[in-house]
Formats: sequence, C-alpha cells, structure tokens
Amino acid sequence: MTPPRYLVPFDTRQEVHRFTDVLIIGGGLAGLRAANAVQPHQRVLVVTKDVLRESNSNYAQGGIAGVIDPEDRFENHIRDTLIAGANLCDEDVVNMVIREGPSRIEELVRWGTQFDFDAGELELGREGGHSHERIVHAQGDATGAEIMRAVIQRTRDLPNVRILENAFTIDLLTHEGRCRGAVISENGGRPVMVWAKETILCTGGAGQIFRESTNPPVATADGTSLAYRAGVKLRDMEFMQFHPTVLYIAGSSRSLITEAVRGEGAYLVDSTGHRFMPEYDDRAELAPRDVVSQAIIRQMHKTSHPCVYLDLSHLNAKHVLARFPGIALACSKFGLDIASDRIPVRPGAHYMVGGVTVDRQGRTSLPGLWAAGEVTSSGLHGANRLASNSLLEGLVYGASAGVAASRSASEEVHEMRALPIRQSVTSSSESFDIDDVRVSLKTLMGRFVGVERDAAGLQKAADTIRSYSAYVMNHQFSDESGWELQNLLTSAVIMVTSAMVRTESRGVHFRSDHPAPDDEHWRRHLTVQINVDGGYPQRGALLEPANIPVV
Repeated sequence: MTPPRYLVPFDTRQEVHRFTDVLIIGGGLAGLRAANAVQPHQRVLVVTKDVLRESNSNYAQGGIAGVIDPEDRFENHIRDTLIAGANLCDEDVVNMVIREGPSRIEELVRWGTQFDFDAGELELGREGGHSHERIVHAQGDATGAEIMRAVIQRTRDLPNVRILENAFTIDLLTHEGRCRGAVISENGGRPVMVWAKETILCTGGAGQIFRESTNPPVATADGTSLAYRAGVKLRDMEFMQFHPTVLYIAGSSRSLITEAVRGEGAYLVDSTGHRFMPEYDDRAELAPRDVVSQAIIRQMHKTSHPCVYLDLSHLNAKHVLARFPGIALACSKFGLDIASDRIPVRPGAHYMVGGVTVDRQGRTSLPGLWAAGEVTSSGLHGANRLASNSLLEGLVYGASAGVAASRSASEEVHEMRALPIRQSVTSSSESFDIDDVRVSLKTLMGRFVGVERDAAGLQKAADTIRSYSAYVMNHQFSDESGWELQNLLTSAVIMVTSAMVRTESRGVHFRSDHPAPDDEHWRRHLTVQINVDGGYPQRGALLEPANIPVV
C-alpha cells in the first residue's frame, strides 16, 4: 500500500497563499527554541495544530538532564546515555548534546524559567539509568509546564515571529526535489499554501497510536507520516519507548507517574505486595525504562493482575507531597494518598525514539527541510531514551536546526513565489466510523506491538492495518479527525513492518521469539523511504520488509 502523495486536492493557482522565510511546524520546546535561533530580520511562522501549551513538552514531569553537580562529569552522563541506548547510539551526537546541556539549562534560567533551588543551588534529582543526581526540575513535578511557560512568553515577544495556533499541517509542499513549505488548514477551513525558504519539522510524538499512552491527544504521528509521504527518510521506527509507570484506573484517562518518584526511593510491588525489581536487575527500580517496563509486564503475567503498584509509604510523607504536588493532586481525584496508598501503574506508550533521520544540524534527507525533537531520529537515544534526555535534545537540536535553517534561508537569492502544483485525490465513497477505526487501531497496537512482540502478533497487526488502510487511505477527508487517522495508520504500519524485520531484542524493542540482542546482524539502523522523483512517490516500502534497507 502506497499512501497518496497529498491527503487533499488542491491547485496552487486557485488557493490562498502565505509566505515566510522560515516555517516551523510544531509549537513544543524544539519548535520554539528553533524560532528563537532564527536571525531577527527574517520572518518566522510557527504553526501548531492546537494551542501552544498542548504538546508533549508541556506534560514532561521529571525534568531535564544536565551535568551540574561538581561531582558529576560529562563522561558519566555520556556513559549512562550509551548504556541505555543498547549499543545503537551515535557517540558523536551523544557527546555533542551532553556537553551542550548545561549551557542550555543556564539559558532557560536567563529566560525566566523558575527551576527548584535548594540553598541557592539548583536542586538535582535522580532517575532510572542515571549514575548521578543531575535532573533539574521545576515545581516538583511540573518541569515541562514551567519551561514552556517561560519559552512561550519569550517567543511571543519576538517581533519577527508569528504564531498560528489551531492550524493543522496536512502535508509538506515539495517541488523539484525540495521542500517548499506546507499545506495547512486553519480552524478546519480550506487548504492554505504556506511557502517558505526553509521548513523545520517539530511535530512531536506518536503515542496516540496506542491505547495506553502518556501522550496528549495531539500526538498522532503527523510529522513522521507527512514526512514519509514527501519522500523523507525515516529511521528506527520500531523503537517506541513505553514508560513503566502510567496511572492505571479503569475507565479513566492515563496519567504519567514520573520516573523521579522511583528516583526518590519508591518501590515497585506486585498485587501481593512483593517488591520484584531486584529479581530482574541489580539497579532495581532505577534500571532503564525498557528493563523496568519488561519486568512489570512479566510480573503482571505471573500474578494474573492488570497492573503493579508504586509504594511510597516508607518515605517521609511531607517530602513526598511537597516533591510531587501534581501527582498527589491527580491521584487524590481517585481517593489515593500517594504518601500512604499504593499507586496502580502499568506501562504506556511514551516516547517515539525513531523518526525522521537528521544529521547533527537537524538536516533531513529532503533539501529545504530540517527537523528537531521527538519527531526525529538523531542518534542520541539509540534503541532506548535515557530519562530526561528528551527536553535536552529538543533544546540542543531546536537551536541547531534554527541556526542552520536561518543561515540557509539567508543564502536563498530567488524571490519566493507560488509554484504551479496541482493535486487530485481519488476518494472512496465507502462510509465508516472514524472513531471506531481509531479505537480499533489503538487496541490492536497495544495488544500486538506493545512492550512484548512476536512474529505472529506482528503479522496479525500488519494484516489488520492493511485492511483498515484499504478504505481509509483512499478516502478524502475534510477535517482533522480524518487526517489524523490517516497519519496514525501510516506511521503504525511503518512501525509494525520495522518491528517484523528486526529479529532480535534491543532496547525498547523486545521480541519474545528473539529474546536476545544480535550485534553481529542487528547493531545497525532500519531506514524506510518512498522512492521519489521531485517529491512524488513512485513506489512504497510499506508492508514490504524487503524494501526496508538496513544501514
């Protein structure tokens, strides 16, 4: 199945047009940091599908990792990142990001971010996989929200930056092998052509592919899907990180319980009250996320119970409530006192490790297109992201992509103009319930493409998604819900196909039928890309494992 090049029909000779020097798609931390890096004389347009605060960045609880403690060393943070990445990180990228970290944190302080301090020094926490206390946090467990508050305020004050909220990016505009901007829909209206000298993709994650997820509703894999349709190279799409501890209350929405809770000393116990993590890893509750998630799933199977529990009752109650006020409030709505009651948790889809392939500047395989943040595969995370390295990556790569795109835009000598592009879409007349298909997809992915996978389950997922796609992808939608479903299906099938091909277990990708890592054959990346000529797909790699090159 090859998806349509564009999801909507248009003729650029008859549409409304906007022009900007740099177009940034996505209003999370990576996108706003990129906007701040563009030269002040250049026009910047930030397009976000919801309001600015609705992003994965805003919901980040734990914090941002950086070598701040004099007893810590860059080499320690680098080593921790490489170990968590399961032998698949790009060591040069890891070195670059980690060493740039402290200066980016200092920058946030200058911009007005109110981190938590203790005796005049930044208060540092510890999370799974980290050998030292190096997690900078704000308001206890509301780090992302506080960082975004400060960065949003600073960005809104920039005279050269315009922010367009409630605008859905449908597709990238490509012409003669180069990205020329994007097709967007403002408040559900007709397509608008946004022409840009350079475009930066910062659309965030894909957690809504799964039923159990910490991600907000906006995380519908838009970036990886629209990039794929434009012929951009994707990489490592089998690596979806599952956070071990998501609040599990039947019938309620899922809430993240930050890893910092375990960093403060919380225990994981099963339904019988047994603390089980020391039996799976010497680091116990502070093992990396892939280890803890897999241990929880196995313990749930052993006890035939739908969840495990976080136990903080042995810790100082006053400190617990002061350190995690947001989590305390969320749990109190269900009658739970986090200082004394066990908190029911289970793994949920949390962070898309793979994504659009970028170099150290954020350059993608498509000229004119850059990318930063969770939508990318930069090489920092390898096969598993170390806790609190995501906000750090967004800052470092957002700044880098913004500088590089700005420089490239200043070198563009040709006047921007609307290019003649016509796109027709063949629409199926078959009617169906969008919400029903979406729920079915999320349930399917959680069952067969979750923490544990095997060939039979992956094949069933692939076959079922193929049947959904047969009528969904050929349907012409006119609103966000339909476009999101098409994006969810596109990225889901790439994820499933990649997981089928990688016949080993590494990091967040655990194959019960291939439970060990295989460095000889699989210490390498899987890439997926439609063959293109001037940005138009000629042949698809979806559901064709043989067409996925291994590099």
